[in-house]
Amino acid sequence: MAGAASVLSDESLLSRLDRGLYRLERILALLSGLAVFGLMVLAVISVGGRNFFSAPLPGYVDWIEQAMPLIAFMGVAYVKRDGGHIRMDIVVGALRGRVLYLVELVTTLLVLGLMILLVWGSWAHFDRSFDFASPMWSRDSSMDIALPLWPAKLLAPVAFSVLCLRLMLQVWGFARAFVSGAARPVAVPLVLDAATQAQMEAEHLTGRDE
Repeated sequence: MAGAASVLSDESLLSRLDRGLYRLERILALLSGLAVFGLMVLAVISVGGRNFFSAPLPGYVDWIEQAMPLIAFMGVAYVKRDGGHIRMDIVVGALRGRVLYLVELVTTLLVLGLMILLVWGSWAHFDRSFDFASPMWSRDSSMDIALPLWPAKLLAPVAFSVLCLRLMLQVWGFARAFVSGAARPVAVPLVLDAATQAQMEAEHLTGRDE
């Protein structure tokens, strides 16, 4: 799906919370993109240093390891909000009305349960690494230049917590749509047909959806 046009808005509390969280999700997605760009710059510096000065960037692999959680996790909630994750549209697209909302509600609840477990597990992983009494507050470090690992480990529970907030809002949205039977519910990604998706992609590429 292109852009955020598949998520409707109104002046309800749910929609206002959706838009507020979306602003945070966009910032996190931007940080993820900047991390990708930063790694590209580091790659140029490292390769250039090796080729021209026989001195590649020290700890290049360590910095990649530090940036991986930024790249992998920080944009997850942003994509979830717009319904951009891979899913079985051939099945979901055949459902309509309350049946669709019920299926979406159940699957979103299952994902929320999984993400709560991941927040708990990833926080425990961070907690084992973080220690105020240790040098740089870290019980472990990278192998080459000894970067503390707790900042990278903290990113996972932070990103997963934001995703949990997004899932909670979508559970609310799907539950409200199921009860009311609304044809066009707010704060949840709508199932679009192929023609509508193609039109949205075209408008997104030409800048007319902004």
